[in-house]
Amino acid sequence: MTGSMVNRGATLLSNNIVNITAAGFLAFILYYFLYKPLYASSLVKVPGSKLFAASKWRLALADYQGVRTQTIHSLHKQYGTAVRIGPKEVSFSSLSALKAIYGAGSGFERTTFYRMFDAYGRQNLFTFAGTKQHAERKKLLAHAYSKSAILSPNALAKPLIEKNVNSYLELLEREKDVAEEIFQSLHWFSLDSITGFLYGERYGGTQAVTGNKTHRQLIGDIIDPSRRKLSWYAVHLTNYTKWLYTRTGIVESLVTRLGLLPMEKPATYSGIRKHALQSWTDFEASVTGNPPPQDLAIIEKLWKHSKSGKGPRLDGLDMASELADHFLAGVDTTSDTVMFTIWALSREENRMYQQKLIDEVDRIPSTDCNEDGNPTVEAVDKLPYLDAVIKETLRLYAPLPASEPRSLPFDTTIDGYLIPAGTVVSMSPYTLHRNPDVFPEPLKFKPERWLGQCGDLTEMKKWFWAFSSGGRMCIGLHLAMAEMTTLLAAVYRRYSTSEYKRQRGTSPVITSRFEVFYDETLPRAEEHECLINFEKRIDKKME
Repeated sequence: MTGSMVNRGATLLSNNIVNITAAGFLAFILYYFLYKPLYASSLVKVPGSKLFAASKWRLALADYQGVRTQTIHSLHKQYGTAVRIGPKEVSFSSLSALKAIYGAGSGFERTTFYRMFDAYGRQNLFTFAGTKQHAERKKLLAHAYSKSAILSPNALAKPLIEKNVNSYLELLEREKDVAEEIFQSLHWFSLDSITGFLYGERYGGTQAVTGNKTHRQLIGDIIDPSRRKLSWYAVHLTNYTKWLYTRTGIVESLVTRLGLLPMEKPATYSGIRKHALQSWTDFEASVTGNPPPQDLAIIEKLWKHSKSGKGPRLDGLDMASELADHFLAGVDTTSDTVMFTIWALSREENRMYQQKLIDEVDRIPSTDCNEDGNPTVEAVDKLPYLDAVIKETLRLYAPLPASEPRSLPFDTTIDGYLIPAGTVVSMSPYTLHRNPDVFPEPLKFKPERWLGQCGDLTEMKKWFWAFSSGGRMCIGLHLAMAEMTTLLAAVYRRYSTSEYKRQRGTSPVITSRFEVFYDETLPRAEEHECLINFEKRIDKKME
């Protein structure tokens, strides 16, 4: 009897412990996932969905599905210019917030999100969080990327771009079937332009446009769709992803066999990173005890700075990382924009815009053309309609349309909302560029808006954010614009373009981080393909 009572008492005690543990666990869950984010947070006054406010994994799901930016855009349309998109994350879409977060001297820093763009274990201009580090590194490079340097006949960019433009036109004649799938051929053009600018012909400049198969294969890193999955893992499961890719031996074999890797080894950008590192290694070996004779390519400028003893010291991997980051940033962005520009102008409903552009480039005098007969970089910089066409493409099809996360180490107020220290805040070009109050009929391609013929031009310029703003504004802006304007002017001086039948009703698709973007007004989209028919124009001077 006594033993039975003891056993019964032990059972009751055990059950009570289980019940208390379960109740405690439930209380913790309710507190952490409901009470704390929904009632105890300083962000409770920020409008938004309770589901997004309760857990970061709701937005992570949108990331995994590749619809983060469109989802946040929908939330803004529902809740207004300030939306809570996570327990400690808020998205804004007002000019006042744009100035507060991204304006010069705002104090906001980049978050750890950007660290996935480190190269060779070193940070670079793109991944530095602190404004001081970023400013010091930018100071070393800003002059080389300035508009005066890009347009100068004595610098590297102008002759390089004009040479690559002529090579692209030759490609249209020499490899017509290959060139008319412009996603790939335009990537070759931007690849040759950025590598030539960074490394020069001697150390790492590519020749993809002229037919080098090894160099053409470098864009395989960019078109592999599994890189989006790897990006998601790197952002949302950072430590786990590092663990996966650092396994060796039996564990590595097991991880691979079980299909746990989001992207097969070697992982994303392996070809580009390898080419960039080899370019640096070749350069470093070449200049040891034998300084480079010129000071044109970025690689030479960084090396000379490292030897000057002035400013922050950069070692070999620091410079290699910096160059590799510019390399990657300079390929997709430029080629994707030119692709969407040609595609938009080739659509039947937009052919009138193409004709206006043709009329403008036809008026360029022969004195403003180089020895190849193509317009010079300086000449196309002065074409207002071409500028309007590119701006409208960047507005509607920005190559980097997603959120740009920032945070502050102390409390602040944005648009009347208290933002606690460490809160991630962000804005996106996608949402800013689709404000119907600023851009009437925002989903329509209308270059004339940038000529003051559709909406308030002054206001539109304030909302245009394709290149970011403030101290973090895209350093390659002028180089990218020179590449795009020079190529487009030369193409439309010689050709008119139209969509192939197969392309009609289908939008090209670009990849940005873990998302895909396309023209959302069309029923179909095709990733990494855009078929354009180039029709040789009759030379009016010979008629």
